[in-house]
Amino acid sequence: MNPCIFLDRDGVINVERGTYTWKKEDFQIYPGVVKALKEIKKKGYLIIVVTNQSGISQGIYTKSDMKTCHNYMMQHTLHLIDDIYYATYHPDYSSSLMRKPESLMFEKAIAKYHIDPKRSWMIGDAERDLIPAHKLGIRTVFITQDSVAGKNQPIATGLPEAVRIILKNH
Repeated sequence: MNPCIFLDRDGVINVERGTYTWKKEDFQIYPGVVKALKEIKKKGYLIIVVTNQSGISQGIYTKSDMKTCHNYMMQHTLHLIDDIYYATYHPDYSSSLMRKPESLMFEKAIAKYHIDPKRSWMIGDAERDLIPAHKLGIRTVFITQDSVAGKNQPIATGLPEAVRIILKNH
């Protein structure tokens, strides 16, 4: 069974703009992300992105737009990410167990990659990112600038700090 680091996309890998990010020119990767991903890979973790992309069901952008953006992300993170799972649903338009806070994206990755939830982590910047991980016994690190927001879990200001926390507990 493989250990895995699950990552939310917006706010963890790239700058959270407060609106949808689907254009590569708007996709700004945080400093230190590539180095952090390399450190994770050196320790034998799979890296899987799990991201809600509800702008698709709302007609704001297309799957093709998102795939172009994800190809850009893969290229600029040196293809260190093993896979990307995304949910196109929005509760006002459609429903699905894929969309976080549900856990189907995680469950599909666990089955496909033979992931051991007990040896895995989820890094996210919203509570809905972490709920499915908690359901599945995956440890979490919450990305936030609010030092009291941890709610009985490690908190970090960004992916590099989250990776240091994980590797300290490796």
